[in-house]
Amino acid sequence: MNRLLMTGAIVASTLAGLAGCSHAPIPVAENFPYTSQLKVRSAGHWDAVAQHVVANTLVRLGSAGDAGQPIQVKLPAQPSTFDRAFRELLITRMVNQGKTVVEREDAPLKVSYEAQVIRHNSDRPHLIPGLFTAVTAGVYVAHYLGVHAHRDAAMVGGLGYAAIADLARSQYSGGPTHTEVILTTTIMQGDRYVARNTDVYYVEDSDATLFQVVRGPATRDYKVVSQ
Repeated sequence: MNRLLMTGAIVASTLAGLAGCSHAPIPVAENFPYTSQLKVRSAGHWDAVAQHVVANTLVRLGSAGDAGQPIQVKLPAQPSTFDRAFRELLITRMVNQGKTVVEREDAPLKVSYEAQVIRHNSDRPHLIPGLFTAVTAGVYVAHYLGVHAHRDAAMVGGLGYAAIADLARSQYSGGPTHTEVILTTTIMQGDRYVARNTDVYYVEDSDATLFQVVRGPATRDYKVVSQ
């Protein structure tokens, strides 16, 4: 009994000491608030991204008073598979929105874009904060909804089911991956930035090559010497 009391006193003393600590040698790690991020998994998704980019672009052009000027959509100097397809999708979406898209270099507005591939080596945890609490709330209300559940309980249960649905939706998408793409679209008028849009997307690790420039094998020039 004395040993048990002594152990309890040590634990209590340790906890009290920890509670009194207000300084740390380095910053402690903390997660960002819960967010979601789209995953690009098909050419149809590329088209949806192009639609989003064009919609934002037209709004910003309208705000800048440049909505009626012709636009040239420039292909990156070393285009990837995604780059070539994305340019065509952008042009199609702009033309369908009534924009004047031209091929000439002297166009007053020039659209350019860059897809930067980011590869993470750390683990990609598949987690929704507070999941177990939400699941418990959802199960609780699932049991009591048929017995005249109180409104507050029903609300908590709804939140629980929402969290479960978020997790299921994330798992159905394949979950987070090690590869992301930062897609930046820029509209320039001379040396002036007229509009700029940046979005970040998950992509499947095996699809990363679609967004990267494929360079052929190195070549070497040989001099032919006559005999």
